[in-house]
Amino acid sequence: MDLIFSALTPVFLVIALGAVLRRILLKDPAHWAALEKLTYFVLFPALLVVSAVKADLSKVNVLAVGGALIGSVVVLSGLILLAHRPLIAALAADGPGFTSLFQGAVRWNTYIVLAVAGGLYGPAGITISALALVAMIPVVNVIAVLVLASFSGRHPPTFAYVAGQLARNPYIWACAAGAALNATHFPVPGVLLEFGDVLGRASLALGLLVVGGGLVLDRLARPRPIVLASLGLKLLVKPAIALLLALAFGLSGTELVVVAITAAVPSAPNGYVLARQMGGDAPLLAEILTLQIVAAALTLPLVVAVAKLLA
Repeated sequence: MDLIFSALTPVFLVIALGAVLRRILLKDPAHWAALEKLTYFVLFPALLVVSAVKADLSKVNVLAVGGALIGSVVVLSGLILLAHRPLIAALAADGPGFTSLFQGAVRWNTYIVLAVAGGLYGPAGITISALALVAMIPVVNVIAVLVLASFSGRHPPTFAYVAGQLARNPYIWACAAGAALNATHFPVPGVLLEFGDVLGRASLALGLLVVGGGLVLDRLARPRPIVLASLGLKLLVKPAIALLLALAFGLSGTELVVVAITAAVPSAPNGYVLARQMGGDAPLLAEILTLQIVAAALTLPLVVAVAKLLA
């Protein structure tokens, strides 16, 4: 319990700092637009490449772990998309709002996964988390781009537009590059890995600051139904799906618990930047991200306890 609180508290504090900075120091919206682009195009892709290159996949049941995590994303995405009409009607949402509900439900926070899994299981937990990162991020980003193109209303979701968005998505290219370097055992110089690692660590802080900068604080005290729906889908439904799939794939022990952690952490701040880039409801997603971090202080220990019993 203390470990999980210690992983969540710094994340929440950085988001809070972003909200303060937006109001007293960095008041110009151009400052935040620049931070968003820096995180989206440079810093977070560096984290993805380095994590993929460093992952020791020989010690992990790659197919089962990847299958359970990708499966949880695909199943939950399918359920939300199948129910999109009643969801939009029941939650009084528009298209951009639905994209924020979707991203809030399917994405995962790399920083919290690495902190909790590494704290519980050391290098083994970090290795499994790195595999999760490489497996899930391309799938999540492809689906998220398709959903944003279809529901944001900014551009018609034509094949050419969607293909162009996917081709320009730096997260997909970063995962592909890192996976290729890992699979071919290409000798990447240590100084380049350290350079990428420094950039990647910066992405975690800046991404959370940007989320805080986008918060509309008066809405946090009285969360809208769409925010609560995203909390339930992300923190309860998704880990339940992941655990069922992990057991079906025969996972146990550390791998089972890390899969559960990966599915049960709050959503990722990089989704906020993607929403800003593609016309989603970014302020709504900022609310979802912040309240998920608060709620995860209660739900994440519960999911970990259940996973340990099943492991």
